[in-house]
Amino acid sequence: MQQLTAIGLNHQTAPLSIREKIAFAAAVLPEAVRDLVDSDAASEAVILSTCNRTELYCVGDGEAVIRWLANYQGLKEEEIRPYLYTLGCSDTIRHAFRVACGLDSMVLGEPQILGQIKDALRVAQEQETVDTWLNALFQKTFSVAKDIRSGTAVGEQSVSMAAASVKMAEQIFPAVADLNVLFIGAGEMIELVATYFAAKQPRKITVANRTLARAEELCEKLASPAEARLLSELPDLLSQYDVVVSSTASQLPIVGKGMVERALKQRHYLPMFMLDLAVPRDIEPQVGELNDVYLYTVDDMMGIVQTGQEARRQAAAEAEAMVDEKVAEFVDWQRSRQSVPLIRALRDDGERARRHVLANAMKQLAKGTPPQEVLERLSVQLTNKLLHSPTSTLSKASAKDSELVDAVAKIYHLKHPE
Repeated sequence: MQQLTAIGLNHQTAPLSIREKIAFAAAVLPEAVRDLVDSDAASEAVILSTCNRTELYCVGDGEAVIRWLANYQGLKEEEIRPYLYTLGCSDTIRHAFRVACGLDSMVLGEPQILGQIKDALRVAQEQETVDTWLNALFQKTFSVAKDIRSGTAVGEQSVSMAAASVKMAEQIFPAVADLNVLFIGAGEMIELVATYFAAKQPRKITVANRTLARAEELCEKLASPAEARLLSELPDLLSQYDVVVSSTASQLPIVGKGMVERALKQRHYLPMFMLDLAVPRDIEPQVGELNDVYLYTVDDMMGIVQTGQEARRQAAAEAEAMVDEKVAEFVDWQRSRQSVPLIRALRDDGERARRHVLANAMKQLAKGTPPQEVLERLSVQLTNKLLHSPTSTLSKASAKDSELVDAVAKIYHLKHPE
C-alpha cells in the first residue's frame, strides 16, 4: 500500500562497513531517485545520502522500496534488513524534523545536514519525483528546523565535525602551527574542516582534488596560504604531510596501504594523522594497521564530540518538545487536507441540486406559472434534494449505528432522543 514512509540506516543502526555499501554517490543520485519512482515502488521519492546516513523518503510501499534498494545496490535483502528502520507516516514526519534540526546527528545540532536535505530535495525536484506530499513535508521540515534553531540553544551546543577534526590533531601533535596539512577533495566537508585548520595557521596547507580549478577556488577562501594540486600527484606528495584529511565522492579507496608505507619510509617513520570522512571510505582500512599512522573514520569521531553532554541534553530536550508540537500541527494539517476533496464533492452536489431546481423554476415561469407558486415549488424541491441523502441514511440506520446517527446530528446541529 502506498503511504508516506521513510526507509534508512544511520550511524546508530549500522557500522561504516554497511553504510558505505548503501551510500549513493552524488553523481548517481539523480538516476537513482528517478529509477526508484519508475520502478513503481514509490510514487514520490527523495534520497538523502551523507557520511552518516542513507534515507529514502517516499510515498510508496515500504517493502517494495527495500527490495528496490537492495537490488539497486547489488545487495541481498537479508544483508541489509537488520540495519534498516522503516517508519510509518507520523514517525516519518517526526524523523524528518529531527534530522533537519540536527537532533539525530552524530554531532548534536550540526548545521550541515539541513543543507544536505535541501540538496536532496532539489535533485528530486529536478527529476520530478516529488509531488504534493513530499513537497509539503520538506517545506514544513525546513520551517521547523529554522524555528528550533532560533528558538532553542541546540545549534549553539554543536561541536562540529570540523572542529572535532582539529581537536583530534591537537591530541596527537603539540601544535597545529608546526604541521603540514593535506586535504584530499574540495567539497563541502573538506571546506569546513580546512576552514578550522586554517584558523590555526598550519605551516603548510595543500588541497588535492580531481580538478585543479576547484582546489584553487577553495585555497582562495582559506585564512591561511594554501596550494592546489591534482589527485594524480598524491603518491609523490603524501610523505610531506603530518595531517591528511580526505572526503571525496570516489567509490573506491584513493589512498592504499602501499602508498602510505612508502610515504612513512620517506618520512623516516614520523607519525601521520589521517582522517577519512568519506563514505565509502577514501583510505584503505588496512592503513590503520601501520604503527606510525593514526587513522580515524567518521565513526571514530563520537568520543570527541561528546564534550558538554549535559548542556546539549538540555538543549535537545527543549528541541524535542518543539518537534512534538510541530508534528501534531503537521498531522492536523494533513487530516484537514484529506477532507478537502469530500468538502468539494459535497458543495458540487449542492450546486447540481440548485441548478436542477432553478432550471425547473425558469421553465414554469416561461409557461406563465405565477412567481409565488414557482418560488414555493422551488423551495420545496431544493429542500427535498438537499435532505434526501441524510434522511435516507438515517432511515436505514440500525440501532447499532449510533456513531452514524451522532455524526448526522453533529453535522446539522440537531438534538436527538437518547
